[in-house]
Amino acid sequence: MMLSIRRSISRKLMVVVLTTTFMALMVSAIAMLAYDIRTYQASWVADLRTQADLVARGSAPALNFDDRKAARENLELLKARPAIMAAALYRGDGELFAAYRGVGSESLDFPEKPHDSGFHIERDTISVFHRIVENREVVGTVYIRARYELLERLKSYIAILFTVMAVSLITAAMISTWMQAAFTKPILAVTKVAREVMQRRDFSLRVEKATEDEIGVLVDAFNDMLNEVGRRATELEESNRILEHEMMERRGAEQALLIADRRKDEFLATLAHELRNPLAPLVNGLAILRLGGANPATSQKAREIMERQLNQMVRLVDDLLDVSRITTGKLAIKRSRVALQPIVQNAIESIGPFIEQRKHRLSIHMPERPVFLDADAMRLSQVFSNLLNNSAKYTNPGGNIGFSTYVEQGQIVIKVVDDGIGIPSQILPDIFKMFTQADYSLERVNAGLGVGLTLAKRLIELHGGTIEAHSEGVDRGSTFIVRLPAASDEPQNDGEKPGGDAAGTNERYRILLADDNVDFATSLATLLRAMDHEVLITHNGLDALAAAPGFDPEFAFLDIGLPGLNGYALARRLRDLPATHDCVLVAVTGWGQEKDRQLAQQAGFDHHMVKPVEPGKIQAILQKAWRVA
Repeated sequence: MMLSIRRSISRKLMVVVLTTTFMALMVSAIAMLAYDIRTYQASWVADLRTQADLVARGSAPALNFDDRKAARENLELLKARPAIMAAALYRGDGELFAAYRGVGSESLDFPEKPHDSGFHIERDTISVFHRIVENREVVGTVYIRARYELLERLKSYIAILFTVMAVSLITAAMISTWMQAAFTKPILAVTKVAREVMQRRDFSLRVEKATEDEIGVLVDAFNDMLNEVGRRATELEESNRILEHEMMERRGAEQALLIADRRKDEFLATLAHELRNPLAPLVNGLAILRLGGANPATSQKAREIMERQLNQMVRLVDDLLDVSRITTGKLAIKRSRVALQPIVQNAIESIGPFIEQRKHRLSIHMPERPVFLDADAMRLSQVFSNLLNNSAKYTNPGGNIGFSTYVEQGQIVIKVVDDGIGIPSQILPDIFKMFTQADYSLERVNAGLGVGLTLAKRLIELHGGTIEAHSEGVDRGSTFIVRLPAASDEPQNDGEKPGGDAAGTNERYRILLADDNVDFATSLATLLRAMDHEVLITHNGLDALAAAPGFDPEFAFLDIGLPGLNGYALARRLRDLPATHDCVLVAVTGWGQEKDRQLAQQAGFDHHMVKPVEPGKIQAILQKAWRVA
């Protein structure tokens, strides 16, 4: 019972109302009862004293003349007061003079001697003694004894008070019930909503407002509090989600950095390995050529080895430059309307010697009719050669490589399939990421920088195409599928075959060569002179500028990083001289970024070549003998 009262504000309120009403009624009843008892006693004593005084006044002559009969008759008059049980007259000396007994009081005894004036209450009777005084002399005493009906009066009062208290408590209970509806019901509604909010975490719940008084203000305040708490809880949850997302991103970034750092270390180690591999045959080839007694066949074979390894080093350097362009977002293509077949043929020709060296069987399937697309022929040829190079490298000697192209729903599809070492399933999703390699073991026969596929993917995406890799696992081979948008019509003019050489010419030119690398300048001059050209070598920009007017060159191969006067400034000065105004200026430099090409063009260069320079490209420039813009 007490537990239910503690947990219910309505029961508490009812207990308060009923207890307060009950205590108020009890205090009021006790106070009224005490007051009535005193009033009843005082009024009854005063009444009896008055009655005694009247008896005394009427009985004084009887006492004086010793008239007992008259005295008794005076006492008999008290019959009119049924509450008076008995009465008596005493002489002055205390002798009983006359007596009166009421109905039912015949057995009552009178005091032997009268007491002093006053009253005495004994149980349900009250006695009064009143002296009769004449001329300051006591001539007698009146004694009256009456019923003192205090108990009956108390019973009547208690019955009345019980009735009043019952009616009051019932009224209080009704008022309490009304108060519960008016006051506790909204509070209970607030409590219910608060409990549901805590259990369900639903801050959209609201308490219905029923009154406009202070309880209504409390409900409004509670609803506003819920709205604010809900808003802050939502903000906190959103902040927590953001923090969790940021933490996940940070963990992902840290993991990616760890992976990238590991791949970087592996890349650097692989780069050192890949650069040393071609250097060793180059050193051996130079040693063979130094031997004077070597037969022509041995010397020719050494030159072929040196050329092949040099091409491998050039490929590595080009890949590194392209990696730099990828990471800086500067890798770009120059589109034109070209046919697919010559691009594929050029890629196959460039990788053919390596495939033959590995003794692979290459099967090629291409459409008979020309297929055209808007693309950078050189870059696409680079992509296809990279894919063929990968297949040749990671397929055991004597393996099979398939290269097929076809048109499907407006797209050109190129497939490169091999039966090589395959791609592990855990590596396959990351195969196009920078520095990723399928085989990291020391026992691998062929290695690479792990950038070829990344470069291929970026170049294909720049052409608006896609590239996919598929493999059923280790030693199950791999398949690369390239999709490129096909062009709807043929080009207006036939383009030149990518990488093709122009027809030869026997013209002899004066060539100014400026490079601070003495070995490079000397070897390039030897090559040009072997082509029957006249060459003037300088090793700084100021010497080249001074020698140019007298030499009157038709071509100038200039390094960019020249001491005294850099290549850009030298080109501008040569354009201003009448003797070299129409000279074909060729930048021969190790700087191969797109911005370097733009700077060269702005300085007045006609061509831009990146070291190491292939002799065929130099010969192509000399054979064209025309300037580019």
